[in-house]
Amino acid sequence: MFIDVINLKKSYTTGSVTTEVLKGIGMKLEKGETGVILGPSGSGKSTLINIIGGIDRGDSGQVSVDGVEITDLNDDQLTDYRRGDIGFVFQFYNLVPNLTVGENIEVVSNISKSPLDTDVVLAAVGMRDKKHRFPRELSGGEQQRVSIARAIVKNPKLLLCDEPTGALDFLTSRFILQLLQQVNQKYGTTILMITHNAAIAAMANRVFRLRSGEVVEESVNQNTVPAERIEW
Repeated sequence: MFIDVINLKKSYTTGSVTTEVLKGIGMKLEKGETGVILGPSGSGKSTLINIIGGIDRGDSGQVSVDGVEITDLNDDQLTDYRRGDIGFVFQFYNLVPNLTVGENIEVVSNISKSPLDTDVVLAAVGMRDKKHRFPRELSGGEQQRVSIARAIVKNPKLLLCDEPTGALDFLTSRFILQLLQQVNQKYGTTILMITHNAAIAAMANRVFRLRSGEVVEESVNQNTVPAERIEW
């Protein structure tokens, strides 16, 4: 398995109160697949994806990505892992406001081991003609396209998407989902996406439903639905 999570647990303590966020999560995803994690707010989705992405650490359990046991990595090794292997796409685009579209992409490209060509990536997301624009000159959907380009320019093994359509209208959301599906097909990038929108599950190879820090249901789609046909 490309992603293999075994009995992952995570708690947070505030004062004298300890809250269990992940209660022994187990999940697997094959290389080149798209996985969707569904669940309401507070179910542990973001915590899980942050641990897989090396942003956070679990308290116990194992997380393996492409054969690397990331739970055994030290801080410097985790930094290299995030820099080299992981692309992040967030609900709020996190673009640098005083850099142009091209510069936002090149900031990541310049620190990557084997980056893709910036112009090729911008063309792939339909933003090459906006290369010299600033984020404030773009719509929300255009900014999200730039954030996807920024994530894939490093040629990551794994693309992690945290509610990538949460701030967008229906038509723009569907376009972004189409774009992610194209990235998966063109580059063979493994994608793991979290969302509260159950309709998006139809485009995934594997679907994991979280509730109160536990995987309560896992399913496999033998026939995934093209993103342009998804309705909600």
